[in-house]
Amino acid sequence: MNVAIAAIKTEAETGLMEAYSAARHSLPGGRAISAARNEAFDAFALGGLPHRRLEAWKFTDLRRLVKDAKPIAPPPDAAAFEAAARAGQDLGGLGFRRISIVDGAFAPALSDLEGLEAGVTIRPLASALAADESVLSCDIGPVLPANEPTLLLNTAFAADGAVIEVADGVVVERPFHLMFVTTGAAPTAVYTRSLVVLGQGARATLVESHEGPEQSDYQVNAVVKVELGDDARLDHVKVVREGNAALHVATLLADVGARAHFSAFGFLVGGALVRNQLFVRLAGVETVAELSGVSLLAGRQHGDTTLSIDHAAPGSTSRETFKAVVDDAAQAVFQGKIAVRQQAQKTDARMMSRALLLSAEAEVYSKPELEIFADDVQCGHGATTGTLDDQLKFYLMARGIPAKEAEALLIQAFVGEVVETIAHEGLREGLSAVTLAWLGERG
Repeated sequence: MNVAIAAIKTEAETGLMEAYSAARHSLPGGRAISAARNEAFDAFALGGLPHRRLEAWKFTDLRRLVKDAKPIAPPPDAAAFEAAARAGQDLGGLGFRRISIVDGAFAPALSDLEGLEAGVTIRPLASALAADESVLSCDIGPVLPANEPTLLLNTAFAADGAVIEVADGVVVERPFHLMFVTTGAAPTAVYTRSLVVLGQGARATLVESHEGPEQSDYQVNAVVKVELGDDARLDHVKVVREGNAALHVATLLADVGARAHFSAFGFLVGGALVRNQLFVRLAGVETVAELSGVSLLAGRQHGDTTLSIDHAAPGSTSRETFKAVVDDAAQAVFQGKIAVRQQAQKTDARMMSRALLLSAEAEVYSKPELEIFADDVQCGHGATTGTLDDQLKFYLMARGIPAKEAEALLIQAFVGEVVETIAHEGLREGLSAVTLAWLGERG
């Protein structure tokens, strides 16, 4: 006798199924996009929300942590636009080209789309979906796990975002600022997908920021896919300053061509539960990737940085440096994997994770990995976790610096080593100011 075993769905998983059933016919896209959405959601429904039995989600069990599925955010109204216009003040004076996404919808009225350089186009993802373009494709090779749950959800639900395209040889002097703002006190779910394509020899800087209201347990699922042609360069800086009760899950997909240079810096200072996952494929010869980040966590925040970088061609170089400062009962997670394919001889890859614990209740989980199939490589990884150096603190206090200020100076120096790697001077100074503000709020 054969007995069928049905998987038990959580309240959140059931809510997601109901939400997709209600929204699927109103989501933008032609026949091909609709088929891609249905296929993605069917795959998600089979496995459900990620949980600790999945190795990549061992330390961030969404099935346990996500209690319910929020309703999809409605189109922004006048009040939402007014709230979004006040957002991004920290970066507003740096002269970036602002591209606003409000409650998941591209907002031309709040975006700076005039005077684009020749060869640069910026358009809503919704228009590309309506034309049935294959903008929901996320294939970047084996570096991306099959049926990644949160990416499947994004593919199913994403209705808007931005498509930025830079033609061959174009150098964009003014940085793009993709600003994602969630408004309103009522908890909602926001799904966005953005695509950044740089042609051969093109150069640009992309700043990505996320923010929303305090005390609202809204949910964000954001995906940014980057495609770099040969000899191109992109500097990407992401700042997460979500509200203190928000859930933020984001995926960066990067496919990097030959002799290209890709740098990505992540700065996390807000949100109740944040997971930033990066999947990077170095597909061309002599490619350079620099991935780094800083997480400032306090209260009961949970910050997870998970990355996988695939060296798929000879002579590529990668450097990964991530630091976390963890206070109170917060948790920091770092999972990093470097894979070197058999054909990727002469690879040079180094990865380091460092964490600073400021309280006895703070927790850090670190899991660096190397997977090497080539025999002529230089690869290494490391991880450290510790507390403030009492001798250095005493040295500062002995010179008349109060204890709290001495701690702040040591923490600032710990973080500043990574922040200083940001090429844009104004951005460096802005994030240093955010760090000082965070230190000033410590009890």
